[in-house]
Amino acid sequence: MAKIHELSENLTNQIAAGEVIERPASVVKELVENAIDAQASRIRVEVQHSGLKQISVQDNGSGIAPDQVDLAFMRHATSKIQDEHDLFNIATLGFRGEALASIAAVAHVEILTSIDGQTATRAAFAGGVKKFQEDAGSAKGTKITVGDIFYNTPARLKYLKSPKTELLKIVDIVNRIALGHPEISLTLASDGKVLLRTPGNGNLKQDVANIYGRKVAEKMLTVENEDPDFTLYGLVSEANLTRSSRNFISILLNGRYIKNYQLSSALLDGYGNKLGGKYPIAVLAIEADPLLVDVNVHPTKEEVRLSKEKELSRLITSAVTEALMDEDEASPLFQLTPFKDKTQLDQLEFNLKPNVVDTRRPDDFQLEVSQVAEPEGKTDITNKKETETKETKETAEKKENKQEEKEEKTSAPEYVDLNQVREDDQYVLTKSWDQHVKEQTALPPFAGGEEAAGPVTSKADQLLRQHLPALRLLGQMGGYLLAEHGGDLYLLDQVAARRRLEYDQILASLEKDENYQQGLLEPLVFDFSVYDYQKLKDQLPLLRQLGLEMEDFGQNTLLMHSYPTWLKGEVTVQVRELLDQLLSSRENDGKSLLKLVAAKAAESNVSRRVNLTGAEAADLLLRLQTASDPYRDASGQVAVVRLSQNDLSKLFKKGK
Repeated sequence: MAKIHELSENLTNQIAAGEVIERPASVVKELVENAIDAQASRIRVEVQHSGLKQISVQDNGSGIAPDQVDLAFMRHATSKIQDEHDLFNIATLGFRGEALASIAAVAHVEILTSIDGQTATRAAFAGGVKKFQEDAGSAKGTKITVGDIFYNTPARLKYLKSPKTELLKIVDIVNRIALGHPEISLTLASDGKVLLRTPGNGNLKQDVANIYGRKVAEKMLTVENEDPDFTLYGLVSEANLTRSSRNFISILLNGRYIKNYQLSSALLDGYGNKLGGKYPIAVLAIEADPLLVDVNVHPTKEEVRLSKEKELSRLITSAVTEALMDEDEASPLFQLTPFKDKTQLDQLEFNLKPNVVDTRRPDDFQLEVSQVAEPEGKTDITNKKETETKETKETAEKKENKQEEKEEKTSAPEYVDLNQVREDDQYVLTKSWDQHVKEQTALPPFAGGEEAAGPVTSKADQLLRQHLPALRLLGQMGGYLLAEHGGDLYLLDQVAARRRLEYDQILASLEKDENYQQGLLEPLVFDFSVYDYQKLKDQLPLLRQLGLEMEDFGQNTLLMHSYPTWLKGEVTVQVRELLDQLLSSRENDGKSLLKLVAAKAAESNVSRRVNLTGAEAADLLLRLQTASDPYRDASGQVAVVRLSQNDLSKLFKKGK
């Protein structure tokens, strides 16, 4: 067994730093939290090269006395707890006494601090060792500058992401802290450019406006609730303002940003089924007795252990539900009642009018051999059973006599009274008869003969290309199509089938860069959070490929001058959803993003079932034969189900 020895102080500091300091954003978090604990009302954060080169945090807090500077950079030295009783009654953000020591172990650190605004102390540390300390002049407060992070632990540098990603991590953590402390003015600048500035006047909605944009802040609802153990206050978005991920949910417990799945789920439960699988924008500030919270379970203190977590979850759910109910009650009446389609009333009125159906026939019109069962009294037309007579071996003379008798019997006026039962035949011929015949004859096999069927392909080719065979439409019911081929029954979900065709069309135009665009007389303005704005700025070339002509307008704003014609519906809503999909996507290559956008656009464009005419349904079956995957849509939802003769026999238990 190797000899046991005590680790050096420098090595233990580096090990501790690995738990606390993971990336530049960790440095920002620890320094800003220290500034908050120092009762600062203004904090300024400046980073260079995404914090990899330098991080500076300046505050106007209480400062550090000259004889306390060395202790501040020692491990497990803190002013925030005195004994074990304080450990279970923590009301500050930092208390471990590891932040400054861990940062100084892996970077060059310089501190300038003053407790009275007259005299100040400047000191420098590197690799856990103090380099110098001297007197200086400074305003009251503390300024800590961290440079060359991980200079002595280069192995950790390879685990860092791109500079853009590291900057976004810093932006995200500063946003969360700002939302948790609206009474503090926070400023974040990167390479001399201000990314965030909050007023520090205690108005949470103004902070939301600065971080997420003014339009988002206008749609935020206030939530308030309390019980003997917890006090809840915050803002949640209306049900129609959603995002595709949980990243816009901020839960703050006693001013500390935490991650807690159960509390997030309680927030979502308050919305019921109004979100449609998406997530709201929310800021929940929870005040609790420190005795109910154990924050000493994770080095970064993002995860905490809560007593009475179920009670708090119920408090959150009820608060969100009440806020949404208040919003519904304040809405106009037409937003509460379902919209009645006027065409239904028109159709009902039409059906009640007699003498409205034109039944005049062409002179040369003759009915086929068919009959309708004799009515029993004046019953409804829908109760009449129509039967089709079979072909008999009657002579041509008998057929002619029979036809003459039938024509005499069915002599009718030019207009029929809808209140009378039709006894002559099962057809009602209207003025649109010729148009219907024209539509039907334009479909295969009438149009163009055999050539209209397209190139002949073998069964093997059809299987490889996943093409559908030529289906014969039988009918449709409740948005589903019924078709037949070779004795097999095919059931088609029209929504999934239409989405597949829409997806193929949009993806083809995106890949060929042939987006037809609709210009705007006045550009649309889109506000974003600092985090989203920084991500989208790098995606402007991709947005142009998608057909969205957008330009950077500054102040976390993009202007859109045109949009692709395949975007249907409310343009602003559709573009927001598309951009949100890009922001939440983890795909990196352009082709995957194009497929993702095409799938999302197809889902938005085809969102409900419609009543298809016979010609439209037949055309859908024809186009589906050449789809990239006719059996399912881009999201994987089944579009076609095939039931063979054997399957039908099993369903009806034939042969048993």
